[in-house]
Amino acid sequence: MSTLPTHGRYDYRPIKGRKSYEWPGGKRLAVYIGLNLEHFAFGEGLGAELAPGGPQPDVLNYAWRDYGNRVGAWRMLDLFESLKFPASVLVNSSLYDYCSDLVQAYAQRGDEIVGHGRSNSERQGTLPEADEKALIAETTAAIEKAHGRKPTGWLGPWISESKVTPDLLAEQGYTYLLDWCMDDQPVWFKTRKGRILAVPYPQEVNDIPAIAARKMNADAFADMIVDNFDEMLEQSSDGPLVMGIALHPYLVGQPYRLRHLRRALKHIAGQSEKIWLTKAGDIAAHCARLPEGLVP
Repeated sequence: MSTLPTHGRYDYRPIKGRKSYEWPGGKRLAVYIGLNLEHFAFGEGLGAELAPGGPQPDVLNYAWRDYGNRVGAWRMLDLFESLKFPASVLVNSSLYDYCSDLVQAYAQRGDEIVGHGRSNSERQGTLPEADEKALIAETTAAIEKAHGRKPTGWLGPWISESKVTPDLLAEQGYTYLLDWCMDDQPVWFKTRKGRILAVPYPQEVNDIPAIAARKMNADAFADMIVDNFDEMLEQSSDGPLVMGIALHPYLVGQPYRLRHLRRALKHIAGQSEKIWLTKAGDIAAHCARLPEGLVP
């Protein structure tokens, strides 16, 4: 019988029967927001679409995406601040040339800056290894220059990976990645230089698949966040879980969606004593300090 090709990064381990551990304060459910601050080339490259794009330059979709950086992300900053929600901010490094004050506004409130490539007009997974290595290095250098320290986490633009992406990230000092959605707990990945942690990043509780792809209404997306949270809070009695909420300002920063998002986040904030409201990097750091063998 032939064996299917595999990635070789982790072994199969069902959620049932794993060794248990706790998050800080004895909590069992860690909740974090992954806020995507993204930049797009004008007249070329990839980009999400509100409506089917016409010939380039596609002004409609470019301007719709740019609304997120000019308006939506600032409104979301106010929302997070009012609810005392931390955020892991996934940053395209080209934003430092376009609207660095936006990224700095999040950094100044203590939010984590996560590497997210140069822009969302390209995919890193299609590049030759040397070019992908250079893309990661360029992104890392821009973030370090702006904030005085290197990011520890990475999410590829469009969740794009080559066969060597985890290796390249580990070799450049990254301790965790967010590209994989196969689990509700962090999982160690094997690389050619030690290991790197995969922190769960959602593709269901994520406004791009939900709203842009499945055309979900604002109220239904907020209900999804609430229902997912309530269910995972119950499930966490069996062991530690991670719930990520993936957001894009050009989508949920629109006023009518922001209103429903506020409702969902208020629901979570109202039960903050039961959960660890945190950042992806803090989850990774906590896992790295646990005794060997607890994290699969």
